[in-house]
Amino acid sequence: MHLPSTTDLLLTAIRTAYKAGKAILEIYNTSWETTWKTDLSPLTTADLRSHEVITADLHLTGIPVLSEEGAEVTSGTRMNWKRYWLVDPLDGTKEFINRNGEFTVNIALMAGNQPVAGVIYIPVAGSLYFGSKDLGSFRIEESLTGEDILEDTFSDLLQKSTKLPAIMNSGPLIVLASRSHPSSETAGIIQKIEQRNKDCRLLSAGSSLKFCHLAEGSADFYPRFGPTMEWDTAAGQAIAENAGIKVLTWPEMQVMRYNKPSLLNPWFIAFNPDRIDPSDL
Repeated sequence: MHLPSTTDLLLTAIRTAYKAGKAILEIYNTSWETTWKTDLSPLTTADLRSHEVITADLHLTGIPVLSEEGAEVTSGTRMNWKRYWLVDPLDGTKEFINRNGEFTVNIALMAGNQPVAGVIYIPVAGSLYFGSKDLGSFRIEESLTGEDILEDTFSDLLQKSTKLPAIMNSGPLIVLASRSHPSSETAGIIQKIEQRNKDCRLLSAGSSLKFCHLAEGSADFYPRFGPTMEWDTAAGQAIAENAGIKVLTWPEMQVMRYNKPSLLNPWFIAFNPDRIDPSDL
């Protein structure tokens, strides 16, 4: 039996993320219904529609799908998966509701307890980020995405792409903060960074856009001392790490692990090792 390569699967994920983003925009530009989950997080019609589009495509690969909006899968079942898709169909639902455009489609290909490839699509901006351990990470600009992306070969996509990091920041240290999920603990470490680096700027961003900023080189440090789930970070981690960014648990400073009994992430920091020395934190 022929097993698809990581590159083949990444191409599938790119096409799928684009289709899901298009479906989200169709709802975003009209009106939608919002309900609330048991944890009081919002759920919109767009979350569910994106989930439907993604799972329909990814199930065709024969690889299991773990989605934020899918049915719960027991840890005993998923821990037997050698490869699986980890999906957030609409990351940044609060940003979607607030209509600020800072929401994304996140698809990660997982092997064991690590993301080996990831795709992030930003529907409003039209930008797409992708990366894998074999290839590195890339960005496709708004002007180069569109219906052609559904027919492009992987070589076509690479020709349209910018290799990441695209920017070598030598100016102010750029520190990222969550737009919708601030915490006093995160604010504390940001204040510490600001005290040690007088030439420092704070940038607020929603969803997995923060990982995209790190990967492209337009930001240097992202501390997240608050709750996130595995589907929130996997695609972004794959893209950021394969652009040279480190993503480590805090304060243990260990590699982030996935497919744990609990899908809740530990606190973590993501940083450019050329700009941040974590021993100073």
